[in-house]
Amino acid sequence: MRYAPPGLPGSSVPVLPRYDNFIGGKWLAPTEGRYRPVISPATARTICETADSSAADLELALDAAHVARDAWGECTHVRRAEILTAAADAIEDNAEMLAVCESWETGRPIREALGVDIPLAADHFRYFAEVVRGDEAIVSGIDDDVLAYQFREPLGVVAQFLPVHFPVLVAAWNLAPALAAGNCSVVKPASDASWSVLKLAEVIGEVIPPGVFNIVTGRGEGVGRDLASSRRIAKVVFSGETATGRRILSCAAPNLVPVWLDVGARSPNVFFADVPADEDGFLDRAVDAMVRSASDEGLVCTCPSRALVQEPVYDEFVGRALERIAELVVDDPLDTATRVGPRGGPEQLARLESCVDTGRSEGATVLIGGHRVTVGDEFTDGYFYAPTVLQGHNRMRVFREDLFGPVLAVTSFTDEEQAIAIANDSRNGPGAGVWTRDGDRAYRVGRAVKASRVWTNCYHRYSAAATYACTPATGVGRETHRLVLDQYSQMKSLVVSHGRRYSGPLAG
Repeated sequence: MRYAPPGLPGSSVPVLPRYDNFIGGKWLAPTEGRYRPVISPATARTICETADSSAADLELALDAAHVARDAWGECTHVRRAEILTAAADAIEDNAEMLAVCESWETGRPIREALGVDIPLAADHFRYFAEVVRGDEAIVSGIDDDVLAYQFREPLGVVAQFLPVHFPVLVAAWNLAPALAAGNCSVVKPASDASWSVLKLAEVIGEVIPPGVFNIVTGRGEGVGRDLASSRRIAKVVFSGETATGRRILSCAAPNLVPVWLDVGARSPNVFFADVPADEDGFLDRAVDAMVRSASDEGLVCTCPSRALVQEPVYDEFVGRALERIAELVVDDPLDTATRVGPRGGPEQLARLESCVDTGRSEGATVLIGGHRVTVGDEFTDGYFYAPTVLQGHNRMRVFREDLFGPVLAVTSFTDEEQAIAIANDSRNGPGAGVWTRDGDRAYRVGRAVKASRVWTNCYHRYSAAATYACTPATGVGRETHRLVLDQYSQMKSLVVSHGRRYSGPLAG
């Protein structure tokens, strides 16, 4: 099935010429009147324009968030849960529209946006509605008359930076727990992926109280820097590239504002020699896991973009994967048959080309791909790149640096010990995969690999209820699961004496 592009006849997505900031529940034009074009990477043509905001616009958003802060923070857990549930319902009711927006703006294939991103976005709001509804104060007794009450309190106003990849989903998994904990938010989308987040605001802005979340669009070196440097925020949250994460840290450090970072994208996927022992569904699933790493799932921070295959089956297993990768469709992101859409823009495409060229210069062998793809008709000027597999060793830069694209780096290992050593020899591996028919080995290796989330005999199966925390080398903080509320709140202890009798001076 092929969906009509936004704004064209038959499309589920209406498009305005310009989109303003979403502040205090209203659409406010940028104070300096500047806008930036939104370019579809599929056609290199303009979709619309979004606000190129200034420091004055940011202050308006912060004002709105601080006005709403107390009322939202004091809102009952039941009422907050009702609002988050309504947001989930609104996302589900507008799933096709949001998926088409995200796909057309970022190049994300519609099969991923509609089948994964948008349902998960709704699921995060629904899950945290359930979590906050069940959140309770803790009471412990000091003696017969004195009780210690532990209350969860919101931080206040938080800043949330979104990456260029699947922005609607990342917005949801950041906003849902922050709002559930009683915070208000100022969201800064990536400058090249702001429009779909503004479309999300059209959907959930009708059910979330004004000022509870606000969206300011613009350049990272401008309004983004100002937001990270602001003294009016209680926390900074960022997901994306390592270099950008470092800049955000440096901006927040002078004010001692705590920063949560999720950076890096060089996760290992380990395939042991017993995987192709039988021609069955398990083998088919394992091969597909390698194929996915060379597709648009390379944009996911936990994507297993390093494949480690045991030597006895290396040629056979990699050969199977290459056959399937050769069949991946690189085309219109709004076509459900497409497995690889365009890169997000000319800068992303150029960077991807540079990384592959670096791999070649270091001696990596290009097994497939390694070049731009020209798609005809209206997509002739689009930023398409072929699914690529590089064969080399783990010390090469293509095994160690962020790529965020359809590029898989493969190498071999001899035994379990070496597999673990190679898997852990990276600072940018937030996730990992282990494939084996041996249950004991799966457990041993899964525990030994230094990653927050290890998929065993599967990959990229997601749930809002499955915990994910950064490793020391990939940031600070966590996403998903009820434990994330700890990152968006602080615990207050209230010690109360309920006794009427004087029991004498305190001991000590």
